[in-house]
Amino acid sequence: MSELRAWAQEKGVEEVECHTPDFAGIARGKVMPAAKWFTGVQTRLPTSVFFATITGSYADSPHRELWSDADMILKPDLHTAASLPWATVPSIQVIHDVLDLDGKPIDFAPRTVLRRVLEQYKDLGWLPIVAPELEFYLTKPNTDPNLPLEPPQGRSGRTQRTNQAFSMQGIDEYESVIDHIYDFAQAQGVEIDTIIQEFGPAQLEVNLVHGDAMIKADEVFIFKRTVREAALRCGCYATFMAKPIEGHAGNAMHIHQSVQSIESGENIFSDAAGQPTDLFRWFIGGQQKYSYANSALWAPYVNSYRRLVPDMSAPINLEWGYDNRTTGLRVPRSGPNNRRVENRLIGADTNPYLAIAGSLAAGLLGIRHKVEPREHVVGNGFEGGRALPYSLLEGLEAFTKSEDLADVLGQKFIDMYAALKFEEYDAFMQVISPWERQHLLLNV
Repeated sequence: MSELRAWAQEKGVEEVECHTPDFAGIARGKVMPAAKWFTGVQTRLPTSVFFATITGSYADSPHRELWSDADMILKPDLHTAASLPWATVPSIQVIHDVLDLDGKPIDFAPRTVLRRVLEQYKDLGWLPIVAPELEFYLTKPNTDPNLPLEPPQGRSGRTQRTNQAFSMQGIDEYESVIDHIYDFAQAQGVEIDTIIQEFGPAQLEVNLVHGDAMIKADEVFIFKRTVREAALRCGCYATFMAKPIEGHAGNAMHIHQSVQSIESGENIFSDAAGQPTDLFRWFIGGQQKYSYANSALWAPYVNSYRRLVPDMSAPINLEWGYDNRTTGLRVPRSGPNNRRVENRLIGADTNPYLAIAGSLAAGLLGIRHKVEPREHVVGNGFEGGRALPYSLLEGLEAFTKSEDLADVLGQKFIDMYAALKFEEYDAFMQVISPWERQHLLLNV
């Protein structure tokens, strides 16, 4: 704390953002004067921040002891302290863990859930390593949700209307936004590996450098807000909606996963001869077995399932293959030290802590139960048909019935998360869409 205080004084920091991620991955917290925060004052939030739905309403907790909406204590994780480069006054942000009034971690909070999974790996002497890849669209400002989204004008004055994957000119069109993203990310210590033009018009992908799973989840949490702020600086929006524009590819968050031995630093997916290990196979087997239920985490909204459709560059199967982008699980070609599994099922609209926790939990369960994977796919994985839920309700049903996932993630979290998602689904069902009026009004 003393080092951070000295740094803040040197930089003239005036305010501190104290926040924690909710189930949607939204930062919830308080802003206070830096002088007050550095006194060590205890900061609190009501438990109801974890009942808040994406629409702003509140879900009923299935646990009666939470109905009082008691305070939670915010405990700063000083390793996450970073500047807030878009703030109007010199400011820093600090991600906080949340504790009950007895000082015990709130067991259903997203960071706690991920830490619970990582501790189970640590008990085995292992450290998961992940590398997230985030896709998002830039759009014109849209203040009327009844209107479809449109790509913004680039620096040429023209608007992208077609798919231009990996186009360098496409990157140049949005150079101003990208420059702001780089500057903001660097100021916050977020390590960007690459930026590319993705398949959709004005769709970009940013790859983050691989590292410790909790650190990378923190970076994604920060980075999504960073991208939105960078876009606003340039007069446009950035969206991580899973399917923001009809007829174009959706937004994914692919996660590359490997596991190291804490003692030796070696990749447990490769043996001394450089060949795949049983642990590698079982990890894939677990991904296949538990990903259907994990869809509730990886496709958390009604809109999420619009991404998971055929012929839209999104996987709809639970197969795996070597360097095969038609499968939900891809094993990139690499040397033994870099052997890893890329989970391509996850949407960009997910909470990064919960998405990573679910994926690592699936792999851990595969190892624990020695789940053998199916034979890897050569060729077109789409030919095998759909193996994912068609809707949020199907995903939630499987998620709530998985005793194995509850054992790793925590039953209370499963209960709380599912209650909130059912509430969001019910809210969606109150809305009558243009499609229904168009096709049903005079025909049925």
